[in-house]
Amino acid sequence: MTEPEQHSSSPSLPPHVQLIQMGTAYWASRVVYAAAKLGLADQLKSGTKSADELAGAIGAHAPTLHRLMRTLASLGILTERTERRFALTDLGQALTTGAPGSARATLLTVGSYWFDGSFDHIVHSVQTGETGFEKVQGMPVFEYLAQHPDDASLFSETMVGIHGEEPPAVAAAYDFSTFETVVDVGGATGNMLAAILTRHAGPRGILFDRSHVVGDAPALLQSKGVIDRVTIEAGDFFDTVPAGGNAYLLSHILHDWGEDQCLKILGHVRKAMKPGGHLLIVEMVLPAGDAPHPGKMLDMVMLVLPGGQERTEAEYRSLLSKADFRLTRVVPTDSAVSVIEGVQI
Repeated sequence: MTEPEQHSSSPSLPPHVQLIQMGTAYWASRVVYAAAKLGLADQLKSGTKSADELAGAIGAHAPTLHRLMRTLASLGILTERTERRFALTDLGQALTTGAPGSARATLLTVGSYWFDGSFDHIVHSVQTGETGFEKVQGMPVFEYLAQHPDDASLFSETMVGIHGEEPPAVAAAYDFSTFETVVDVGGATGNMLAAILTRHAGPRGILFDRSHVVGDAPALLQSKGVIDRVTIEAGDFFDTVPAGGNAYLLSHILHDWGEDQCLKILGHVRKAMKPGGHLLIVEMVLPAGDAPHPGKMLDMVMLVLPGGQERTEAEYRSLLSKADFRLTRVVPTDSAVSVIEGVQI
């Protein structure tokens, strides 16, 4: 699931102004979502245009489109030139389809009704412990994605966009070279596994996820040049995981689930791994106290969407102990995530 931005109100502002800024921050997010949904940046790739010139192509009301573009210029996404004509800035270029970082896909996902609407029921979630998503959609989020393949593909691209800095950071921080086979459990389209195999020439990989997710994996693995070193298997980690690996990687998996479900996943991993194998959990480890961390806001996303949670090191140590693993160390990376290493007890 996604990593939200941390709020950055200036502490020099009066407290009531800071609170109001927090409460109105979604105004900007909705404006940027509108630009992404309309494909505005794609229309401006070829050069400067006015709202009158663009309105027909994107099905918009020209005077109102001008107002949107003027606001986007105030956010640094567009810049207004002469005669009410606008051009993309460098920031705006990142909003085009296919631009590095997958910003447009991410905005379309987090701004969609199925995702963003869950936060409308955050009070319900806090009061009951239930997800806002299920209150809106009547089913768990991953069941919804299995039934909506277009949203699922966009969600996979969003995960690559939001967590894009993490795979190379994980591959650099942890020595995977000693493993013969790395099993990426719930590895989606293989972005993390590809980064590991690219940096470490020795291991082979097994990519394991549900069939509607791994369908997009061959193209990504081919583009990364590692497809000949990866076996793709479809399945559900609540039923089983591939056997015989030396290392089992769970990247942004356990934070999606409550304790009982995590223990079920970890039980399958423990049964499947070779003796002496390693469990490698890639997650944001929450710092204690008041220290700011993106994982603390992400914890609210976990609450309202899948019903999982972010955890501290002590909470991971307790969870692993219940699954007959011993937490051996937490390896920080040059990103928001750490590698939590465990071995069989």
